[in-house]
Amino acid sequence: MVERESTGPSVFTRILRGEIPGEIVLQTDDVFVLKDIAPKAPVHLLVVPKTDAYRDVTELAEGDPKLLARMVEVATAAAAQAGHQDFRLIFNRGLGAGQTVFHVHAHLLAGELDEASMTAGMADAGRDT
Repeated sequence: MVERESTGPSVFTRILRGEIPGEIVLQTDDVFVLKDIAPKAPVHLLVVPKTDAYRDVTELAEGDPKLLARMVEVATAAAAQAGHQDFRLIFNRGLGAGQTVFHVHAHLLAGELDEASMTAGMADAGRDT
């Protein structure tokens, strides 16, 4: 599912609008969190700003660092809601890093991870699904 050349709304925008299904577990005025459809950890959530103005984390950091900080804040709340204090937050930037949906988002991973998933996670856990 590569949206690199897409000019229409991203899959996340379409989920937020209710055009396609997605299990939203937390929502604020500016950020929403949904379950990943192909989880790579016991808890695998996507933390997404409601604006589609930024394609990746570097654009977001440059254009709206407060929104980036807000995403981290909401990710922390989502992890706590799922019963976890400890978590990984992964941002992919570019196709070579596994980004296939060009609407900035973070992968929140939590839960008991074994040795194999900890090392594989660096290559696979943040791959967009």
